[in-house]
Amino acid sequence: MFVRRRPVAFLALSAVAFSAGCTTPTSERTDEVRAGDSIVLAEIAEPATLHPLLGYAEQGKGKFYDGLLTHDAERVTRPALALEEPEPSTDGTTWTVRLREDVTFHDGSPLGAEDVVATYRAAIDPASGSLVAAGLDVVESVTELDDHTVQFDLRHPHASFPDLLVLGIVPSEDVAAGPLVDSPLNTQPVGTGPYRLVEWIQGERMVWEANEDYWDGAPEIDQVTVVFGLGFEERVRGMGDRELDGAVLHPWEARDLPEQTELEVVHHDSGEFRAVTLPSGHPVAGDPAIRLALNLAVDRAGMVADVLGGHGQPAHTPFPPTLPEFVDPEASFVLDAPQARRMLENEGWDLDDGEEVRTREGTPARFTLLHPDDDPLSAELAAAFAEGAASIGVEVGVEGLPWEDILPRAGRDAVVVSHGNPLDPDLQGYPSLHSSSVAEANLGRYDNPQVDASLDAARLGLDQAERTAHYRAAQRAYVAEPGLVYLVFPRHSYLLGPGWAGYQRVTEPRGHGMTWGPWWNLEDWSRN
Repeated sequence: MFVRRRPVAFLALSAVAFSAGCTTPTSERTDEVRAGDSIVLAEIAEPATLHPLLGYAEQGKGKFYDGLLTHDAERVTRPALALEEPEPSTDGTTWTVRLREDVTFHDGSPLGAEDVVATYRAAIDPASGSLVAAGLDVVESVTELDDHTVQFDLRHPHASFPDLLVLGIVPSEDVAAGPLVDSPLNTQPVGTGPYRLVEWIQGERMVWEANEDYWDGAPEIDQVTVVFGLGFEERVRGMGDRELDGAVLHPWEARDLPEQTELEVVHHDSGEFRAVTLPSGHPVAGDPAIRLALNLAVDRAGMVADVLGGHGQPAHTPFPPTLPEFVDPEASFVLDAPQARRMLENEGWDLDDGEEVRTREGTPARFTLLHPDDDPLSAELAAAFAEGAASIGVEVGVEGLPWEDILPRAGRDAVVVSHGNPLDPDLQGYPSLHSSSVAEANLGRYDNPQVDASLDAARLGLDQAERTAHYRAAQRAYVAEPGLVYLVFPRHSYLLGPGWAGYQRVTEPRGHGMTWGPWWNLEDWSRN
């Protein structure tokens, strides 16, 4: 079993961070912004943009924006800017959406059908540079039927289309011309959401204020301050000193919190997975026997226990336990290194006496595994994966690089990737397993006609039972001929302060923090 390396730095700070009477660097950042009924949160990852068409809040819950639909705590779509649930045609290729007539943008302009049309047209227009276009490739056209009615025409039926209607809607004039990267919305969002941005000091903090004209009622929390750039020690101290009301934790930070802490730690299940892509064109990583053997040699339960500290679940396919109705319980791999060794020997991957690496016809069983150099969790998972591979005579060299340097090498080297959107199984499985996918989850270019056929049938089907059967068939076809090694589904972890009502646990997509997290429904919170 892989044994994690406990961070030495934490041993030094744990006695300090939890002692009484500490002063904290958060003071100078939060004292001046606490006013009225306000809340202060510490986020780890500061967004690069606040433009919904460039990826901000792609799964909804953007606080500055509303979509036509939203999701509740049970992942069920509910009307937001839409007056009611969208109406599909009999064949599922046309969807009609009626809009609320009492909604205004933060700049005071009224929401109309032209705004929805302009938003989605820009989202699918290659010239705009939209980063959400791939997920909307099913949309052929968007048409304004009248001032408050929009029609979406699809290229084919798409069972999870309502889940694509959470995209934040922006004023039509803000996407009328020019590339999105030049849009003022990147730093000055104008939406219909429950909060408006009043200050953003990049690298330090954001301040939001409640939208008093919000169509669903003004939030009771008047002001939200999101602080960036605080280290683990500062976040913990800030929570202990009540200068912070909530904070995001990295998985390894949640793992290393002392058991005796009095802070409230909550863990949310997620659809996020960590996986190792295996490039199809590589003479070793692309070999079917090597791929299957690696799936048998990896100790996923050990990774959950040792790397995640128990805050997660093993992953065998991209379909998580949070979608139990779609998961095939038989589509999994049993940890069996001896069987993996026998399989490799039967396929000609020999291990000579005294050697540690197998060879076949002069080719050593060796490849490189890349991971983002700013992600300690991926680094630890990569090390654990390499240890499991070594146990069956496959040598994996681990290398951390910036993401922009990883992408050009993804076709020839393995990569630790993360992805996941548990709002619908199509959003979870298609980007990762379908051969047409250009998502980062399929950087290894996995191509399995049986899997493709099942995913396509599930996407086109509108009957839930039939969709379930197709997704389970896709999983069975995948585990018979795997092209990645799915490792774990990490839980998302947070520190919560006292004094607030409204918290609801929720299953999250990969993106979280300012959008999802405990404050996914912050507009419904109030002070106790």
